[in-house]
Amino acid sequence: LVVLVGAAGAGKSTFASRHFAPAAILSSDAFRERIAGDPRDQGATRPAFAALHLALARRLGSGLTAVVDATSATVPARRALLGRARTAGVPAVAIVLDLPDDIVLARNATRGRLAVPVTAVRAQLRGVARTRGPGHLEGEGFAVVIRLSNPAAIEAVRVVLGR
Repeated sequence: LVVLVGAAGAGKSTFASRHFAPAAILSSDAFRERIAGDPRDQGATRPAFAALHLALARRLGSGLTAVVDATSATVPARRALLGRARTAGVPAVAIVLDLPDDIVLARNATRGRLAVPVTAVRAQLRGVARTRGPGHLEGEGFAVVIRLSNPAAIEAVRVVLGR
């Protein structure tokens, strides 16, 4: 299990599409769009995440890599994902896109109709900031934590999947 952690505008979807097969990516926005016809429809969040978790359990249970493309900026959100990994008996990796607030807010502003309200992005940024303590995410149960804190670091990453 690979869990992308980052605020809206941090580049999670771009990162996922660059490094993972489309079938492996479980995007909360894509599930909201499937359910409600609009990736921004927050009213579809609960059923979207129910569907995402079902797909996640199936992929992990089949021994397939799963990449969760959602903000995962809160402990409860990550706990639920880690529970799926434990049930499947697979390790979980957190890739944290922890960019400076001004970069994330500027990127979000350029997203047009997909822009997330600034108050929500600021809350997500605070959630990501709370993951910065040494051993914090490892203490939650992640086997590996990779923190990327600037655009150059994100560009330089090369993902190699092994068995």
